[in-house]
This record gives sequence, C-alpha cells and structure tokens, in this order.
Amino acid sequence: MNQQGLPTTPGGDWARYWRDPDRPLEAMHAHFVRHVFHLHSHDAYSFAVTESGAQRFHCRGGGHTSTTGMIMAFNPDDPHDGEAAEELGFTYRIMHIGPEVVRDVLDDITGGRAALPLFDRPVVDDPVLACALRRLHPALVGGADPLVREERLTAAVTAMVRRNASNRTGSAVPRELSGGPTRGLSGSGRLLAARRVRALLDEEYERDLTAQELADAAGCSRFALYRAFRAVYGMPPSDYHRLLRLRKARRLLAAGRSAADAAALSGFADQAHFHRWFVRSFGVTPGAFGRAGAGAG
Repeated sequence: MNQQGLPTTPGGDWARYWRDPDRPLEAMHAHFVRHVFHLHSHDAYSFAVTESGAQRFHCRGGGHTSTTGMIMAFNPDDPHDGEAAEELGFTYRIMHIGPEVVRDVLDDITGGRAALPLFDRPVVDDPVLACALRRLHPALVGGADPLVREERLTAAVTAMVRRNASNRTGSAVPRELSGGPTRGLSGSGRLLAARRVRALLDEEYERDLTAQELADAAGCSRFALYRAFRAVYGMPPSDYHRLLRLRKARRLLAAGRSAADAAALSGFADQAHFHRWFVRSFGVTPGAFGRAGAGAG
C-alpha cells in the first residue's frame, strides 16, 4: 500500500475504484507508470481528466495523447487502449456514466427532446468541462449528499453535451443544451417552486433528500427547480440544505455539545465532512467555536 492507502504495484501504480450500487455510475482515481491497457471498450460514456503526466492511446483509427488538464472522451463501445507517455506516468480521474443516466439527465432538462450525444474527439481541451468533471468525481466517490451528486452530475452532463457533443445522430441540439434561451418557469412559477422547495428543506433538512423529492414538491423538473431556487435564493438547493445543517450544528455547539454530537445530530454523515464544511463556511473550527463561549457571562 502507498501513503494514501491505495493498492500499489512494483511500478508504483495505484488505483481506487468506486461503483454506485443502484445505477450505472462508476469512477476511478489512478496513477499508472507501468500498466498498459489492452484494447477494450465500455458500455458507458467514459470521461477522464488527466491530472498530471500524459497518457497515449489509440481510438477510432488514430493515435492520441492526453496531457495535464485535458479530457479523454469515449462513447459507449469505443475500443481504445492506453499507456503512459512519460517516464513518470500519469494520474487521472475517470468516470463511466451509463447511457440511461445520461438519458435521464437530458430528458429532465429538455422534456425528452434530446438525442443521446456522440463525441467525435477522443481528446478535448476544455477547462469548463474539466472543472465540471473534477467537481463531479469527489461528489461520487466521497459519499456526498444526494442533492450535491445530482447537481454536479447535471452540470457535468450539460457541459459535455453543450460544449463537445457532435450532431452525428441527425437531431438538433435543444436550446436548453445549446446555451440559447430556455423554456423555463414564469416569474411567479419560479418563485412558487423555489418557496415550496425551501419549505421542504426547512422542515426535513436533517435527512438526505433527493433531487426528485424536491422536484415533486416544486411541481417541475429537477433542472427547472435548480434554476428557480438559485435565481430566488442565490444558491443551489444542496448548499442551502448544508447550510441548514451547519446552522443547527452551531446552535448545538453553542449549547455545549461536542463536535461529534453536533455533526451526528445535524445530519452530517461523518465528523470529517462536518469539520471541513464548518471551517469553509465560518472560518473557524467547530471546537474553537464551541470553546468561544466557555466562561462567558
């Protein structure tokens, strides 16, 4: 094992794999120096962000190289191989997203008017998509709240299709995915949907809520509710959900509860996750916040 607790080989290779138990979503974070991928394909869309080094591979009749910051994009059943293109190897994060998952996201955005995308370029230099994928990967493997995972999955799929999908299917890209005007809720409908979602979050923030539950409460699609909530309240539903938990934790800490109790009682999956977000949001550790009131009065 290496210092990160990951499996290693004599060449210094390591890999960490994650798989969703309920739907075709998989992800891997890996570093390869000696490993050589035999020609293979996946029954899913595969998108990989190269974090360091370079990987070379063959796909669709040509040779390609992905260097730091670039993206490898494979359609389902695209045969490809792969190996390090530099002596020190390469590190990358790859996500395999089943066509049915992509279809579900696109149907929610467009009302069923988008064809499944195809990608002509096996290597893409797109900082916006790379950022979306780098945000999605830790949300998948790190056990993020369902709302966070769905929001980042939607953002990544939208960036993939809007910025890089070809039109080989013969279907026009709907305006929602091309960056043009969208068919959204009216002003009053947007406000009503956002208020309904906020009411549900206010009442049940201690449990994990799904994007579909919020959509059902709002009476619109998941994509529409996300845009409505952000327009009205200035943040996505997942951020507001987390904020409600952090506010409860602050109250518990102020009342003298331990950081571990505050994390558990406010709905955080683990104390490390709670600690990280508390510091990011308030600039002080939970322990320091709790001690601040000691001896006051």
